[in-house]
Amino acid sequence: MGLLTIGAFAKASRLSPKALRLYGELGLLIPARVDPVTGYRLYAPEQLDRARLVAWLRRLGMPLARIRHVCSLEPGAAAREVRAFWAEVEGDTAARRDLAAFLIDHLTRKDPAMSPKAKPLGIRYAALSDKGRVRRGNQDTAYAGSRLLAVADGYGSRGASASAAAVDALKHLETDGIPAGDLLNVLEDAVERARRAVHRVAADGGPPEEADDEAGTTLTAMLWTGAELALVHIGDSRVHLLREGELFQITHDHTVVQAMVDEGRISPEEAASHPQRSLLLRALGPGGDGIPDLRLHEARADDRYLLCSDGLPAAVPVAEIRRVLGEAGEPDRAVRELVALANDSGGPDNISCVIADVVELRERSPE
Repeated sequence: MGLLTIGAFAKASRLSPKALRLYGELGLLIPARVDPVTGYRLYAPEQLDRARLVAWLRRLGMPLARIRHVCSLEPGAAAREVRAFWAEVEGDTAARRDLAAFLIDHLTRKDPAMSPKAKPLGIRYAALSDKGRVRRGNQDTAYAGSRLLAVADGYGSRGASASAAAVDALKHLETDGIPAGDLLNVLEDAVERARRAVHRVAADGGPPEEADDEAGTTLTAMLWTGAELALVHIGDSRVHLLREGELFQITHDHTVVQAMVDEGRISPEEAASHPQRSLLLRALGPGGDGIPDLRLHEARADDRYLLCSDGLPAAVPVAEIRRVLGEAGEPDRAVRELVALANDSGGPDNISCVIADVVELRERSPE
């Protein structure tokens, strides 16, 4: 087969002549020959595979600069690059999906027609952190207050300072007022404050050569607004909700292993013992992707929330966690029992638990 005209090549590759001219100028698809008299562009049949790959990658939404890089790779490396790009797309889509859900919940609650009057609610809470039986120190931080609940799991040589700094950066939420309709901005500002605090911890180790580029932390926090709990989540600490006897995990782990489960490459059972189960995709720290999941959870009387670092589920089966949450009375007793269970099972990691019970408040009788 001889050379193809730009029209024939466009039809075969499913790229428009206009796109072919652009890709030729960018060096993606250089014509095999350009007629010196007419300027007609002619393409070789063997260029069709590359042209079709370019067309498919454009349909994926891949930027042209990255397409050029993919086209320069061997097939195996190109496949890995496409997989990495799509993982980024899915991560961005998930973050936007969570934001959309947050906004829908937030706007629904502002609609008087959708907001029936309910009895006033409050929370009872407790927090406990323990280094476990194996670790030499505790890099976790747990906090519970009248409005803020938080767990952070640090890593690196300054992990303890990183987790403490992240939680400390949120404590102003205990006292600062939140203007109506400004909850999302408040949460984003709080995460940014925590991110800066963790970066300072990583950098403030003395001389530049002593800075710890690996120092960072997970951060999972909930802000009580009086009728709902706003969730901020980065990393693999977790939030569970016990409601009407059923236990739900309402966070999604930001780990390599969880991504493999999501893609169907391994089973949840395999994930539990996978050697890379602690490798994070998102965290606060230098080089980390600190984009948080943001959600609103409508509070109901008798709900029980558990925030915990990964040291608890690593040692205690979910069924046992549910049993303790259902049987232990006060939050203080429940956190002690959960930490004791993890330690009785070997305590392989630091263990942090925060429990908050949603309770009806007694209305004051009129004078």
